[in-house]
Amino acid sequence: MERNVSLEEITDGKKYHKNDMVRLGCNDCDGCSACCQGMGESIVLDPWDIHMLSQNLQQSFEDMIGNSIELHSEQGMILPHLKLSGKEEKCTFLNEEGRCLIHAFRPGFCRLFPLGRLYEKESFVYILQTQECHKERRTKVKITKWLGISNLDAYEKFVSDWHYFIRDFQLLAQRMPKDLLKRWDMFFLQTFFAAPYPVLQKQAVHSDDDFYREFDRRLRAAKKQLGFDKGGQA
Repeated sequence: MERNVSLEEITDGKKYHKNDMVRLGCNDCDGCSACCQGMGESIVLDPWDIHMLSQNLQQSFEDMIGNSIELHSEQGMILPHLKLSGKEEKCTFLNEEGRCLIHAFRPGFCRLFPLGRLYEKESFVYILQTQECHKERRTKVKITKWLGISNLDAYEKFVSDWHYFIRDFQLLAQRMPKDLLKRWDMFFLQTFFAAPYPVLQKQAVHSDDDFYREFDRRLRAAKKQLGFDKGGQA
């Protein structure tokens, strides 16, 4: 999700890369779960997130809809997001002590926080959002360790490819008839979220190369059907 604000308003003014040390450490949040409440529809899930949730919860995409995730329209494209519950609008996966029940396979947005991504030049850099987290005393942690994602190079490429694909489709959706847009939305939900990705028999909590290869195949096929050129836009 993109935000229409200046970097000076929300960051320390620096741009970071995966091997940089950033003041992120917060003593395992020390019992705080403020960032897991009142998020609205902001925790948008990508295909990797759904794959990890489905794989580890042993639930299909359809099983999760209405229980732990919901669908909403994001600038003309229907995408899943984490479902909130109760008056405090807490994440469905918080237990009574305010701890995450899916921490080992939590979505990328949750892993990132309080980092953000600044998309530029068909890629992205990391930024530190200084106004988002209530914790003030922080220790330096390398971004690779903070994210805790195996094969981070492949993951970062996936994140970038998915972001720019959505951007280009949303631009196309602005001039697309509603009935055609609805058909494309259903196609995307089935292709990128509902259809299972391959899983190795000895699968750890983190994703593997098979996911990225299959995602790339589906992305190329979708771009071809949309008539996108090599630069990504129709």
